[in-house]
Amino acid sequence: MASSERIRPPWWLKPLNKALMAATRIGILKDGPAVLTVTGRKSGQPRSTPITPFEVDGHRYVVGGFPGADWVRNAQASPDATLRLGKVREPVRMVELSAEEARPLLRQFPVLVPTGIDFMKNAGLVTGPNPDEFEKLAGRCSVFRFDSVYRRG
Repeated sequence: MASSERIRPPWWLKPLNKALMAATRIGILKDGPAVLTVTGRKSGQPRSTPITPFEVDGHRYVVGGFPGADWVRNAQASPDATLRLGKVREPVRMVELSAEEARPLLRQFPVLVPTGIDFMKNAGLVTGPNPDEFEKLAGRCSVFRFDSVYRRG
């Protein structure tokens, strides 16, 4: 599990996230980010954020771009979530990986999610696409695996 350290996101991130989600919802961004909806740990209300999942060996993962991000803390408190890609919604269970499990995935992150490099660079977490720097984020930035949950009814 990641440490409880918290980095404050830039002021523009929440408005940008809302714009991205709206553009994705109405179809402007066909290949836009996925939208993750988790239950708020304090409010109990659904909380949505755009994310960029990636796949390794048939499993899907996501990296928390900021230590202590609200969506990460919400997922830790309540791992049942909904992942929306375009119009498709999928119930998932988020499984947080140990630092050991996360290391090889973090090494691959700069290649698999190149858009995440600048994001993490701007947060002061890395200086560039060096896999060694990303690997050192294990235990600092949470990494989750998405497990499918099929609801009947």
